[in-house]
Amino acid sequence: MACKKYEETITVINTSKGYVSYRQQNLQQQLVKNNTGEKRILVVDDEYDTNLTLKVVLEESGFKVDSFTDPLAALRNFKSGLYDLALIDVKMPGMHGFGLSNEIRKFDIKVKICFLTAAEDTHYESFRKQAYPNYEENCIIRKPIENELLIKRIKSIIC
Repeated sequence: MACKKYEETITVINTSKGYVSYRQQNLQQQLVKNNTGEKRILVVDDEYDTNLTLKVVLEESGFKVDSFTDPLAALRNFKSGLYDLALIDVKMPGMHGFGLSNEIRKFDIKVKICFLTAAEDTHYESFRKQAYPNYEENCIIRKPIENELLIKRIKSIIC
């Protein structure tokens, strides 16, 4: 009984100082996980730093993430019905993102696909509209993007 009282006192003190207790962190993480419903995302970006950043940000937001820097490796490991969303970089060596999405569609027509691009010009946008007229506007995400905005966009697409 004394231990429980001590824990409550520490929680109150830490909360008043702006700290979050370990227990509160776990509760917050559970809420995040419940909000995302354990959605699974495939990330394919040949830039290691971008790939790792996306993976960490998405996992911290409660998503399950599989990431690849090689589009061909991503394709070899792709499993139909496993992913709710594929985030694919447009410009990659070996296979561009639009080609990868075509291959993925052969295995899974339900997975949502969003393209990542750092291109400032509208070259990729016009190419996408011609080659993939069925993809919605929200399926192009420009890099760099703020973490909060990225999560908000992804949740609006798959949650």
